[in-house]
Amino acid sequence: MLSKNLKISIWFYAIALGFQFPSVNAQQIKATSSNELQEALKHHLQLLETSPYRDYPARNIGPTNMSGRVVDIEVTNDFKTFYIAAASGGVWKTQDNGQSFTPIFDHQGALGIGDIAISPSNNEIIWIGTGENNSSRSTYAGAGVYKSIDAGKTWSPMGLLGSHHIGQIQLHPNNPDIVWVGSMGSLYSRNEERGLYKTTDGGKTWRKTLYVDDNTGVIDVKISPQNPNILLAATWERFRQSHDFIGNGKGSSIWRSEDGGETWAKSVEGFPVDEFVGRIGFDFSLSNPNIVYALLDNQKPLEGKKTQGPRREDSNDLNLNSFKSMSVDDILNLEDAELEKVLRSNRFASKYDARSVKRLLKLGRITPLQISNYNGENQDANASLFNTSIVGAEVFRSEDGGKSWKKVNESNLERVYNTYGYYFGEIRVGSSSEDELYILGVPLMASRDGGKTFARADTVGNVHSDHQSMWVNPKDSKHLLLGTDGGLYRSYGAGERWDHLNNELTISQFYSIMVDEKTPYNVYGGMQDNGVWYGSSNNKPSELWTSLMGGDGMVVAVDTRTNDVVYTGFQFGNYFRINTSNGERKLVTPSHDIGRAPNRWNWRTPAVLSKHNQDIFYMGSQYVYRSLDRGDTWETISPDLTKNQKNGNVPFATLTVIEESPLEFGTLYSGSDDGNLWITRDHGANWTDISKGLPQNRWISSITPSQHVEGVVYTTLTGYRFDEFTPYVYKSIDYGKTWKSISANLPKEAVNIIKEDPNFENILYLGTDHGLYISLDGGNSYNLFQGNIPNVAIYDMAIQKRENDLVIGTHGRSVYIVNLQPIYQVLKNPSKEIHALSTSEIRFNPRMAAWTEGLINKPKQYILFYSNTASKTTLSILNEKEEKLKSWEFQSTKGYNQTSWEYGQLGRGKYKVVISSTTGTDELGFEVK
Repeated sequence: MLSKNLKISIWFYAIALGFQFPSVNAQQIKATSSNELQEALKHHLQLLETSPYRDYPARNIGPTNMSGRVVDIEVTNDFKTFYIAAASGGVWKTQDNGQSFTPIFDHQGALGIGDIAISPSNNEIIWIGTGENNSSRSTYAGAGVYKSIDAGKTWSPMGLLGSHHIGQIQLHPNNPDIVWVGSMGSLYSRNEERGLYKTTDGGKTWRKTLYVDDNTGVIDVKISPQNPNILLAATWERFRQSHDFIGNGKGSSIWRSEDGGETWAKSVEGFPVDEFVGRIGFDFSLSNPNIVYALLDNQKPLEGKKTQGPRREDSNDLNLNSFKSMSVDDILNLEDAELEKVLRSNRFASKYDARSVKRLLKLGRITPLQISNYNGENQDANASLFNTSIVGAEVFRSEDGGKSWKKVNESNLERVYNTYGYYFGEIRVGSSSEDELYILGVPLMASRDGGKTFARADTVGNVHSDHQSMWVNPKDSKHLLLGTDGGLYRSYGAGERWDHLNNELTISQFYSIMVDEKTPYNVYGGMQDNGVWYGSSNNKPSELWTSLMGGDGMVVAVDTRTNDVVYTGFQFGNYFRINTSNGERKLVTPSHDIGRAPNRWNWRTPAVLSKHNQDIFYMGSQYVYRSLDRGDTWETISPDLTKNQKNGNVPFATLTVIEESPLEFGTLYSGSDDGNLWITRDHGANWTDISKGLPQNRWISSITPSQHVEGVVYTTLTGYRFDEFTPYVYKSIDYGKTWKSISANLPKEAVNIIKEDPNFENILYLGTDHGLYISLDGGNSYNLFQGNIPNVAIYDMAIQKRENDLVIGTHGRSVYIVNLQPIYQVLKNPSKEIHALSTSEIRFNPRMAAWTEGLINKPKQYILFYSNTASKTTLSILNEKEEKLKSWEFQSTKGYNQTSWEYGQLGRGKYKVVISSTTGTDELGFEVK
């Protein structure tokens, strides 16, 4: 979800009057070009091909009970085989009506997906449009369109790399070589690779047949069920920046073609045509193809309606406005209880009570006007998500195949979209009646009377809110599949009740990750639109995690002295201290000092416990706050550390990272979204700007002070919010006085996080928008750590030192755990040709009968080894008597290799695996207990 300004009407009126905002109309940082994207993709695939970690084991621990955004569902003609697109988790296929799913698009150009399309005339032909078309904070640019002619077994890139985000793909019902692709273009920059593209040769060549401008793309395309030459397309004008988002404009419109998409004309009779037109989605009726419905995000301000702000006291009561006309003596004469009521109701910092405020007034340190202006413009970024001052969702109906339109909804649909209609836009017509339709928004709404009235259709089955995609069975209108921010659902009763089909869909979108010190340890994380959860590190993906917090889950800090006190929260700095043993929770978000500007909280507000004393807790708005008593009271220990040039409708000029040196108590680093990086070495008494020598105006995405050497610090920056994907990774050995780039051989991928290994100071782990990298030489070179981990965006990582586990929070494929012990083992003897590293556990089962030898899924033992050269390798299993039980050959690659064998009825005892090649031999014992 994304915020809109409470003063949205002022913005649009300014545009109407001709005012211009330089930061919106000028791209400050050059976006990565299509040619550069092509080279980056080629480079990534080369690194994957040669990676020594391609077979290194990685274990996914879920969760699946809280899932991720499902943006498209496409079903084959047999209804049992279907495909789902995860917003940032790739494409998954089921062939058993949702009982099991397999990812089929990993290691292609991008895992962010905009749309899937199946050829109606040949279900083996599938098209994928990469780059999600929702304009979210975590919407990743794609790598064009892909085609499969074998039902997803193999894929071929078919171009349109500069499209960035695919709105919709449609295939001709009879000729699979005719394809229409709606391109939204780039999100954070202007480009011309947007509009409606058509191919008549299966994607070999493309022609752009509909184009508005370099800021307007095509979000939806639909073909008439009775005539494939008749198409409708929706264009959408939108432009996003770090500090601002415009989701509407005169470029947004409905277009109609009667010649197969060769030529287009606007089709807006009866439909809004002003600058407030936002995202549009539509759908034809199968039972009566002349009927078409359109769902509009109408951003027009509501006349005479003010957005709900903070609670206002009765005009006769004492309130903040009262202090504008009061003198110091007037306030000193107030009853303490009366003044206290105002302070608490307006969330003054906890250190301010009636007595302290009066004392500060007497000393002249604060003024009545500063008290009156404490909350500034009363902007609450989180409240802005839900407080509406615009028309919002509207439903239009056409009875002539999209030539003319009429608004039909009589129900108030204001809360269907709240303020973020750009996040939705899907409408579906039932297959049995043209009067049955569904609109997808925060709730799922159904109409049975042609769109006049609506009722909720998502109340039974614990259905997650924020509905993104729907499939209606063309032969049974009660059979529905639904994609939400919480995964995949199925109904056989037209939405009266739902089943969650998510046991195997590990597509959770993590913003943060953390671990504790329990045995086994727990993994904690905040997820996009799915709150904060924790689960055992021993979990299988389908095992349940436990909820801590709702909303969009953010940063987690765990007090590892007891492992039962957790600090966490939801978007825009709403953080709590939670005791997991007794359920107690307390809001700990600090308030600002009187006389200072109100806090500006980042969507993913930084919060961290001191590594030296876990009673000390830090949080950051534009200021750094420190609590010495676990968040009960706070002190401000920095000035505004941002450039403070916020001028849009998205919270900006905020701190994104706070990190404390694990070696030096009192040494803190802080980075901002507008490119500032600061250090204090005296607990916040003095701060030094250390941004010089770094790329300017980029988002500081991570800071890692070394745990090995004082003064060594790493930082990563990202130009993602400029559509610039250069990897910015830097190291300083002098507390940030000077910086050296250690991006080395990384492809052009935005970087989110860097971590230093706790045991080897030269090992670095790096998470980008396209996966995990590892450096063994301090950043002089990197290897792609992929294979069992896909090319998914990685937001955060933590290292559980006791277990030597790297815990990876991905934004689209849940959580992976990589045990680092095999890497350490190889590094301790790097010249050794063969390293036998590990075997999976075998436990004797006395109840195993002879007929189990015929099992389809026979039990296997997995063996991990390292080879210094690519060669033919022989593996043998021997018992205690040195008798050979099994032997097989394996073509090993240079690096880490994994193979397996079916062990059948292996009795208790000690065994060993012997691994040999022409260059060396090693063995490893294991025991069956």
